[in-house]
Amino acid sequence: MSFDRDHDLKSAQRRRLLQGAAALPLAGLPLMALAAAPTTAAINTTKLAITDTEVTVGQLHSATGTMAISETGAIQAEQLAIDQINAMGGILGRKIKVIKEDGASDWPTFAEKSKKLLVNDHVAAVFGCWTSASRKAVLPVFEKENGLLYYPTFYEGLEQSKNVFYTGQEATQQILYSLDWAQKEKKAKSFFLIGSDYIWPRTSMKIARKHVENFQKGKVVGEEYYPLGSTNFGSLMNKIKLAKPDCIYVAVVGGSNVAFYKALKAAGITGDKQLLVTLAVTEDEMTGVGGENFAGFYSSMKYFQTLDNENNKKFVAAFKAKYGKDAVIGDVTQAGYLGPWLWKAAVEKAGSFDVDKVVAASAVGIELKTAPEGYVKLDANHHLWSKSRIAQGQPDGTFKVVSESPELIKPDPFPKGYQ
Repeated sequence: MSFDRDHDLKSAQRRRLLQGAAALPLAGLPLMALAAAPTTAAINTTKLAITDTEVTVGQLHSATGTMAISETGAIQAEQLAIDQINAMGGILGRKIKVIKEDGASDWPTFAEKSKKLLVNDHVAAVFGCWTSASRKAVLPVFEKENGLLYYPTFYEGLEQSKNVFYTGQEATQQILYSLDWAQKEKKAKSFFLIGSDYIWPRTSMKIARKHVENFQKGKVVGEEYYPLGSTNFGSLMNKIKLAKPDCIYVAVVGGSNVAFYKALKAAGITGDKQLLVTLAVTEDEMTGVGGENFAGFYSSMKYFQTLDNENNKKFVAAFKAKYGKDAVIGDVTQAGYLGPWLWKAAVEKAGSFDVDKVVAASAVGIELKTAPEGYVKLDANHHLWSKSRIAQGQPDGTFKVVSESPELIKPDPFPKGYQ
């Protein structure tokens, strides 16, 4: 083979490598594939699992159990981001290797697996958890072992940890925004609160009650909780009918959503007759719930697959190319996708994988101009500035956005008057 032909072939391979990233590299960051990698000793002083060619991270989600319906998308999106970063040459010249662990929808298992990842595997970062119960279970482990967790789920707020970055919404960005929308746009004055029985729904509904009663001067006419994984909602339907709320406000999670929305339809409580706003049905859950059972109801999220912007079009195309044309993308899936990119930005800004240095670099100036949801930036409190949106479920299982905050909402995990 001649030198010219060999040179042309290598150039073509390099172009394919860069094109294969399938879009969404962080704006302004160098392509490390084309730069000399720094020595391992210079970028890893805390004995993390890093070699001259690889950096190891962990994924910790429920691949099985009642929460798998919600967490599978995040597993896929995090892997997509990692694949795209690797196609660009990795981080600081190192490809990302992933160790996957299954929390199995069981909070003690999450704690056990997080300790394995940090103590035995020495991973540089972990992308994982979904429920607040799983996050609370692993939090002491991450703080004790000084690990780094990127948590993708909308949650109740009232938490801030040096060792966690929260890429979903907190209460002021999701709960308060949706309640104000229901009052202003739908004239709702009475609310029936429903949730799964664990920390996120209970704390979210505590915040919702305070907002309705103390700030909106409205009324809560019912409040019910059901065990995680519950499928029996028959008696609840009668309670809703007797209470006649202006708005049913819901934080039922995971597989329970399937039975809950089917029970509503069977009871004649449908979107054309009753205002319902949920904090926990995305496109992921809709695959089980079915558009015919959710049509007309509303969901409060920061991201929906139907968002019409160039960033999202590229993301959706890349996701479907990897996971199939029928794959769907929900809010937490998109927030999970942001985690590896935010970590990459912070590591490259720090010039190191060391957790303390990555945390310090994340305090200011980390932004994603290419996030599928639109421009976002990381606040010093480890939460994201992002927009809030309300969308109505359609019969085909998609969502139509009907309301969007005009500006990014500053994250406030400890709002006054709600603690």
